Amino acid sequence: MRIVLWSDTHGLHEQCTVPEGDLLVFAGDLGGSGTLDELAAFNDCLGRLPHPQKIVIAGNRDYFFERRPADSLRLLSHAVYLQDEEITLGGLRIFGSPWQPPFMDTAFNLPRGAPLREKWKAVPEGIDLLVTHTPPAGIGDRTRSGRTVGCADLLDALHRIRPRLHVFGHVHEAYGKYPREGTLFCNASVTDASMQIAHEPIVVDLSPAP
Repeated sequence: MRIVLWSDTHGLHEQCTVPEGDLLVFAGDLGGSGTLDELAAFNDCLGRLPHPQKIVIAGNRDYFFERRPADSLRLLSHAVYLQDEEITLGGLRIFGSPWQPPFMDTAFNLPRGAPLREKWKAVPEGIDLLVTHTPPAGIGDRTRSGRTVGCADLLDALHRIRPRLHVFGHVHEAYGKYPREGTLFCNASVTDASMQIAHEPIVVDLSPAP
């Protein structure tokens, strides 16, 4: 299966060139101000893309999913929304979750420690593709000031989960692929730290496990 990984468009999705593939995965922050109008525009964009399957999770700027979930699900008609849920597509087990360590007064923030650990405990072992908005600590999470801001509780959980592919965004300047111990980690943020389109979606081929 050819999987296209996309994240952090912040309303600039129409400026992106999205490669074709079998599955499009969006790892959060489709908007900036968190309005339902932003979600409706993004859904229209998704409807024009040719990918047979599309998955979306929320990011910290996607307030509508946290504050108005029913309206948001109604508007997102061209993708499957995952929030602490698993789905199987093309023989691949996929789990999506939007939570992150505190970042200003934005959506889906949880304190480090027990609250985040409880969220990551819900991710089952044997997942092929894990989709989160936050990076794990120390992988694709270095800011332009040199700080690493990813989630240590998620990193601890990954030793148990061991997904084959983990896609996230959030830290725009850490875009790229990071292979580690049998998992390919991908920060798929297409905007840079100045909120301009600077990167392309990442394409990964992944077959069901034998």
